[in-house]
Amino acid sequence: MTLHFTPLKKAFLVAALFIGSMANAQYYWDAGFSLGAANYLGDMGGNVLSRRDFVSDMKMSETHLSMNGFFRYKLNPWFSLKTNLGWSRISGDDKLSTNPGRNGRNLNFRNDVIELATQVQFTFYQIHNLGRSYRHQDNFKAYVGLGVGMAYHNPKALYDGVYIPLRGLKTENVGYSKVAAIIPMSGGFYFTFDKNYRIGLDLSWRTTFTDYLDDVSSRYVDPSMLPSGLSAELANRTDELSFLDPGFAENFTPGNKRGDNSHNDSYLTSSIEFSYVFQGRSVAGARYPWLHKKRDNKPSKYDGPRRKRYPVRKIRLKW
Repeated sequence: MTLHFTPLKKAFLVAALFIGSMANAQYYWDAGFSLGAANYLGDMGGNVLSRRDFVSDMKMSETHLSMNGFFRYKLNPWFSLKTNLGWSRISGDDKLSTNPGRNGRNLNFRNDVIELATQVQFTFYQIHNLGRSYRHQDNFKAYVGLGVGMAYHNPKALYDGVYIPLRGLKTENVGYSKVAAIIPMSGGFYFTFDKNYRIGLDLSWRTTFTDYLDDVSSRYVDPSMLPSGLSAELANRTDELSFLDPGFAENFTPGNKRGDNSHNDSYLTSSIEFSYVFQGRSVAGARYPWLHKKRDNKPSKYDGPRRKRYPVRKIRLKW
């Protein structure tokens, strides 16, 4: 006999097989917070060479606090979806640089970045039963992650003892948004204790789609083109340095390089995470309880030596 299935029946059959295979899967989500350090990676400050990528120009003295709240949803044993809302303070100062050009530029900034991002985390290594209890209460997982998000920022400069917002001053005669897209990339690990508690370490780098986290990007412009006198003063601060040679000061005049616009700014956080794991029923079990229902005449193979003995049904013969 040949069976014929309509497309609708085929789709239902595939869905039923999928639901059946997932019937015993457990889905968890955890929520928590993290505390750590944030560092800026961009045009300002840095070391003796010109601008370099990633951690090459990072100044440990410019390390600040970072805080995040997050929740994470376990899609399956290998993938999780994590969403976080966080705040990080980043800063840079040319006075700390050993590069003569940066040092002579004499700019500084501070920025409080508020971030909302979601990323997919892939668990590439895991150990179950750390306590050898064989109850899967304690485990270790290491992961890498990649995602997308948005960051709200507003750079400020320290001037006469006061932090002044720079965006509205247009120090390069360029307007830019306070909101920028970001791509977070992460790596880390965490331990789960007693099924419900997690502690871990997360290292995340955010590359951004803006070069104005520090208000520095391209070239010096003619002061007459700037909105105000304060804009001109904060755009070029070389005159605050008494030791600067007049000939060398010519490098900071209109048309000359003020920043490197071939690279966008980024920032890095390293945090200790704490979270609580909420255990829930599987999606299939919640929607299709009949998939989990045991038949009385078929004891579970997981009952072990204490398997329940079912009464033997007596067969009555009919004469």
